[in-house]
Amino acid sequence: MKITKLEHSCLLVEMPDPVNRTALFDPGIMSEPYVDVEALVYLDDIFITHGHGDHLSVPLVKRLLQKFPDVRITAPQEVVDKLKQESILATTEEFEGVQFLDAPHENVEPLFPQPEEIGYHYLDLLTHPGDSHGFSETKQVLALPVTAPWGSTVKAAALALRLKPKYVVPIHDWHWKDDAREQTYDSLEKLFAENGITFLKMQNGQPVVLDV
Repeated sequence: MKITKLEHSCLLVEMPDPVNRTALFDPGIMSEPYVDVEALVYLDDIFITHGHGDHLSVPLVKRLLQKFPDVRITAPQEVVDKLKQESILATTEEFEGVQFLDAPHENVEPLFPQPEEIGYHYLDLLTHPGDSHGFSETKQVLALPVTAPWGSTVKAAALALRLKPKYVVPIHDWHWKDDAREQTYDSLEKLFAENGITFLKMQNGQPVVLDV
């Protein structure tokens, strides 16, 4: 499995033969400069956890559709309805290799509207929970929101220690300055290593290959 972080919560996940599938998770507005649509060779799926702008950029989805008109988009009903207004078709249905995860969005009222959200288990290998610390299961690779107005790094770390994935991919960290990110990544790497978990110090646009 090859994972490339493309800012904030956006992950490009590529599986080689014999699986041969490529998916993009939560292409939001922060990720617009990092998702090089022209450089993408394959794209089978786009997964959207919820409709907040940092997880869904409609202009970016439109650009992806121009190159990959047959790409399958999976999202909560709220997002499906929003995309339909833009003449973009999406589904709320599970399919082979994808299971929905009960991962409600953490409370953001009154700061933001409370969205409908679903998390994803992908190919029985990777879990992307969107903006949630309220889920109770994970696959080997956990995309973990590590900071947010609605959550905390301490809560994120405690959740990962409880669920014990093999790997942690940090997401939802656009809010940090580079120095703060590096320092916190170092702390999380040390903590998780002491508990048998590999923390991946992701850099935008730099793929990491995992043996899973």
